[in-house]
Amino acid sequence: MPLALVHARYQLLEIVRIPVAVFGSAFFPAAAMLFFVVPFAGDDAAGATYATGAMVTFAVMSANIFQYGVGVAEDRDQPWNPYTRTLPAGPAPRLAGRILAGLVLTYLSMLPVVVIAAVGTAARVTAVQFLLGAATVAVISVPFTLLGLAVGYSLPSKAAIVVAQIIFFPLAFGGGLLSGPDDAPGLIKAVAPFLPTRGAVELMWAATTDWRPDQVSVVMLGVWIVVLAAIAGWAYRRDEGRRFT
Repeated sequence: MPLALVHARYQLLEIVRIPVAVFGSAFFPAAAMLFFVVPFAGDDAAGATYATGAMVTFAVMSANIFQYGVGVAEDRDQPWNPYTRTLPAGPAPRLAGRILAGLVLTYLSMLPVVVIAAVGTAARVTAVQFLLGAATVAVISVPFTLLGLAVGYSLPSKAAIVVAQIIFFPLAFGGGLLSGPDDAPGLIKAVAPFLPTRGAVELMWAATTDWRPDQVSVVMLGVWIVVLAAIAGWAYRRDEGRRFT
């Protein structure tokens, strides 16, 4: 654990030295709140609360896909990364530190969304719902962390940036993050339950409102976690084999 904290501190220092990394992860969810939620659903308490949950999920997805997908790929291009992978401590402390740092960045990325919701909309949650929502952020980060790791360890940095962008927007739209729980177009309603974004936002809505999550969406979220964990593990082992054998 001490080594993991050292690695987390190192990762956070790198991020702090380039503040635009934090800004980029928080910009799109905050902009969506300002331009779409506040003008159209700001006075509707229930609608604003659901929209805030969706934008928090949007922020979680953005932070993790780009932080790991692009960040890991860029690290692999640096001489320091291959060196740390030869150290006797093994990969666990380094990976744990990266995940801890990514979780901190995730919470920072969602702060503007929460502030905008509290100040500019009628969205309201109880103290218990707020704490449950905060805990749910860590849970729904898992599939997007694994997705980012799979991209980061599979591709060079230039390709990882493109692939992360290509994956990000279809997952956001297809999962129904940009529409209300029951207001999505027919195609989105048909596709959404099978995407990890839908399961994630369903859990967020369940934590912060009286919404009952769709069982198919939650089961598929679990399936995605297993599949993405397998892909990320395979990508890591393949990259290690190419570099050190």
